[in-house]
Amino acid sequence: MDADFDVHDHRHQLKQLQDSGETAVFENRDGLTCPACSREFERLMLVEPRQYSVPSNAGSPFCLLRRDDDLVLFRH
Repeated sequence: MDADFDVHDHRHQLKQLQDSGETAVFENRDGLTCPACSREFERLMLVEPRQYSVPSNAGSPFCLLRRDDDLVLFRH
């Protein structure tokens, strides 16, 4: 799998767990691998906004900021 991972191409291998309009969470049902590290992943989260904060009930809270040339992660 490459960095051009498209959820729609793998929809039959993923189970959608939630969709808020800004974020969507999917469960990996078929052993798909992560395009970043090539290891199998459990869940996939799609984030539409350029800025997003993951709440502390998800473990260590962190914020993401998508910029033109990179993605920045702030861990709290």
